[in-house]
Amino acid sequence: MHRHLAKSALVAGAAVAVLAACGAPSGDRPAESRGTRAAVPAPPERKPVHGLPGMPPVLDPRDVYAADRPGRLSPVVKDFPSRVYVPNTESDTVSVIDPKTYEIVETIKVGRQPQHVVPSWDLKTLWVNNNRGHTLTPIDPRTGEAGEEVDVHDPYNLYFTPDGKYAVVMASLDRELVFRDPHTMKIEKTVPVSCYGVNHADFSLDGRYFVVSCEFSGELLKVDTEKMEVVAQQRLPFEGAMPQDVKLSPDGKRFYIADMTAHGMWVLDGEKFTPPTLLPTGKGAHGLYVSRDSREMYVSNRGEGTISVFDFTRNELTKKWKLPGGGSPDMGGVSADGKVLWLSGRYDGEVYAVDTRTGAQLARIEVGSGPHGLAVYPQPGRYSLGHTGVFR
Repeated sequence: MHRHLAKSALVAGAAVAVLAACGAPSGDRPAESRGTRAAVPAPPERKPVHGLPGMPPVLDPRDVYAADRPGRLSPVVKDFPSRVYVPNTESDTVSVIDPKTYEIVETIKVGRQPQHVVPSWDLKTLWVNNNRGHTLTPIDPRTGEAGEEVDVHDPYNLYFTPDGKYAVVMASLDRELVFRDPHTMKIEKTVPVSCYGVNHADFSLDGRYFVVSCEFSGELLKVDTEKMEVVAQQRLPFEGAMPQDVKLSPDGKRFYIADMTAHGMWVLDGEKFTPPTLLPTGKGAHGLYVSRDSREMYVSNRGEGTISVFDFTRNELTKKWKLPGGGSPDMGGVSADGKVLWLSGRYDGEVYAVDTRTGAQLARIEVGSGPHGLAVYPQPGRYSLGHTGVFR
């Protein structure tokens, strides 16, 4: 077991409260005026979402992340110790960090080239994707102990259908989407694809389809969840596009796809699946993470050591934070209380902890070589869709 001390610089953030006062009503008809001005318009009717059969009901059709509020932990995970699990692709290890002390408390030996640490649909297991070792290593998040490896070919990334019925392996080099039993990982259906480098995905509000990015051919797939079939495909309108992380907007109307060569994120209408538009964020845009209040999304720009902040309501970028001394922010997640964004430093053998209110770097922690898809765990939510933690 190797232990590394965090190189932390805690920065206190200042909170500013702004109070808005309304003008006093006219003196002509005070009672009527006050009553009229104080009236609150009725909220728009919430139309029921006819989700994928077997999927937990959508809590709020206007916010797919309604279950992810600060500290809203499932009874399944509420007693799990809070940890940050970092897969080191070139060290073949997982560094386990205590987020309170910023110290590595354990180093777990796993298979060849671990890419992502993925929470299972039922929240009970963390799966380490040993891409070139062709195995998955299960970790019990209650004890931190690794179990026996499971043979799974080319597991670059891993997702779970919203009904919990299947695990979906992103077999990047095999050019396949492999639907498997979510517990035993037995193959249920293999779906060959014509694009290169399937890697990331996210599901629609109703769970009936998901959008997949193809890194090496610059394409997107639309996949019918229930039929387990590719129903649409398109090439991104940018020469040399390399799409990465995929994330659904809170209202379920748009998908955002980070692109590390277009240096921004594509905005896609998932239903129409028409050509998307590009919103520049920064060099090497890579990971996408939604804030606990569903108002903002953090975009890691790996090529320039920055994090862009996108406001969903304003539909624009509002802030950009630069890591002091630079870095290569990649994949990660948000703490259970929403106060810290954790990102791996892919090319620098380190992990960054960033204050989500101020953008200040709280810690820079030395880990193994090639840290990639780290998972902050546990996080709020009823179930996991996979990757480094997409919860609903």
